[in-house]
Amino acid sequence: MEQTALGSSSTKKFNIDPTTVVKELNPIQKPYMTAGIMVALVLLIAILTTTTLTQGVLYIIGIALGVTLLHARFGFTSAFRRLASVGNVQGLQAHMVMLAVATTLFAIILGTGFSFTGNDPSGYVSPVGVSVLVGAFMFGIGMQLGNGCASGTLYNLGGGSSSMVLTIISFIVGSTIGAYHFTFWMDTPALPAISLAESTGFGYFGGWFVQMVIFAGIYLLTIKIAKKKNPPMMKPLATTNGWKKVFRGAWPLFAAAIILAVLNALTLAIRGNPWGITSAFALWGGKAASAVGIDVASWGYFSGANGEALTQSVLADSTSVMNFGIILGAFIAASAQGNFKPRKIKPGIAGASIIGGLLMGYGARLAFGCNIGAYFGGIASFSLHGWVWMVMALLGTGLALLIRPLFGMKNPNKQDTFC
Repeated sequence: MEQTALGSSSTKKFNIDPTTVVKELNPIQKPYMTAGIMVALVLLIAILTTTTLTQGVLYIIGIALGVTLLHARFGFTSAFRRLASVGNVQGLQAHMVMLAVATTLFAIILGTGFSFTGNDPSGYVSPVGVSVLVGAFMFGIGMQLGNGCASGTLYNLGGGSSSMVLTIISFIVGSTIGAYHFTFWMDTPALPAISLAESTGFGYFGGWFVQMVIFAGIYLLTIKIAKKKNPPMMKPLATTNGWKKVFRGAWPLFAAAIILAVLNALTLAIRGNPWGITSAFALWGGKAASAVGIDVASWGYFSGANGEALTQSVLADSTSVMNFGIILGAFIAASAQGNFKPRKIKPGIAGASIIGGLLMGYGARLAFGCNIGAYFGGIASFSLHGWVWMVMALLGTGLALLIRPLFGMKNPNKQDTFC
């Protein structure tokens, strides 16, 4: 069946999400898929034999995250770009659903102290200051140039995007430089860490209610924006019907949003902290720098737990094993769809990927996280800094839309059939 436009008889017939379209799928790439599963199993065995069962479970959650992100092409970068350029709100609406579900689950876990492993759960609540304002703004620019945020870099890398090799390398370099400068930025003016649940006296139920009102308000605002802007819709993804859709087809954005929220809550209840990504990049860069003789241990960032991680196996770092899981999960999912097809990198894209990765890596260290740790995890943890991160990253996105054409990168426009 040929690809059809939104609202066509095929879409109505199968009652699927408007961001997907029924069509004949590519053949399964069995050699790639088999190799991916074998590597995933070998790494799982290595984790279980050298660390703990908890690390193994977190690794499996990482695989589930990679599969979900790939199947739905769940974007943070693209959602912000489509909103800022043409007023398409589909991605941001999915974010609000994800955040609402995560906030509800986080309120229960944090409010009751629930844990599967005995670890006292603690959310990502960080100060709001100059470092967050600058870091999130830089990250907003960087993710539009790199064509992927922290989670997007990982799952697109696993999905076969060649440019993401450059993005992740420069992401790690930027994170390492940010770790080196970390003490300087922590000395800049800042408010204390503010939790909408604890700092305000609302409690977790009150904080949950406040955030639900905010989510609902933003969602209603997106509806008004869509009516006013009448933007082009997202490009449909190939899918199919029945159980085959689960393993090979596209997943609806809202379904993926709920799954991501549940997996983040599971992460919180298992390891005691929400899902994060970029601290592992700083660790990998720190280990590499230490290996060539740089005294990384003397840096302020690598004190306490971060310093201990430098002396341990990377498999002992929960964020690292989750990142490995995301890459492998996306690779397996892309192979199942028959879509793993790395392509030659254009010079302009290569330059943008490197600059974007550097900005994201550095910005994430300043802003206490990325689109996952600061935006997703921060807001779900009732942290004011998560909301500030969102605003500043959107502002950075707006500036990046002016920069992208310099690298030959196209922005969505209203003449597009889909954006």
